[in-house]
Amino acid sequence: MKEFALIFRLKDISDFKPSPEQIQERMNWLAGIAAQNKLVDKGNTLLPSHGSAKTVRPEKLVTDGPYTEIKEFISGYIVIKAIDIEEAVEIAKGNPIFKIGGNIEVREVLKRD
Repeated sequence: MKEFALIFRLKDISDFKPSPEQIQERMNWLAGIAAQNKLVDKGNTLLPSHGSAKTVRPEKLVTDGPYTEIKEFISGYIVIKAIDIEEAVEIAKGNPIFKIGGNIEVREVLKRD
């Protein structure tokens, strides 16, 4: 089994505060992955609010970010186990983020042992 990061992106800052029903739907999806013993890390939410992030660029230039007025922002991530990227994508397809216009980037994790 390989590990894959599922990186969640949203387009609208108002979607960052889901309803109780949306939270339950997300938790059910996550519980389904855990029940298959494919959840490696339940991940974390990444705050998109002003002052919660900085970007460090070459020449040690530091800027504020993320900017919620940009096209998309990363709202969080989890790490799962899957046979290959196709299986990881199939797992990602069940996430309710698509109902609110979000998307998920699926990336294989290179483990450094």
